[in-house]
Amino acid sequence: MTCGMVRVAQAWNDREGPAVFATVDKAGIPNAIYVGEIWLDALDDFVVADNYFCKTRANIQSGTKGAILFLTKNRKSFQVKGSISYHTEGPRFEFMRAHHDAKHPGIAAAVLRIEEAYNGAEKLI
Repeated sequence: MTCGMVRVAQAWNDREGPAVFATVDKAGIPNAIYVGEIWLDALDDFVVADNYFCKTRANIQSGTKGAILFLTKNRKSFQVKGSISYHTEGPRFEFMRAHHDAKHPGIAAAVLRIEEAYNGAEKLI
């Protein structure tokens, strides 16, 4: 794990509130949603439960990259960016299903592979 990834993981463990998950459609129009069922897994990826995606799912299936933005308890912002894969079966799907709240549908797992990370304007990765 790189030094930058360690800082992201530490910040994630000190986060407050939901995260923002942003994608872009084929026409370049952004879409951002709040996500509560999101986990940083041991493979340096963020796993997001697709509970109620609509535009987000369509954007992911069209090959968009994405970003996740979150705040720490001391109001420091962190943003990660990367490619997104979509899983309706397999290990990433099972990881999501094992961690998600059963009151939500857990349709699929969207996995953002961290390719860049920022703390405010400071590039970490």
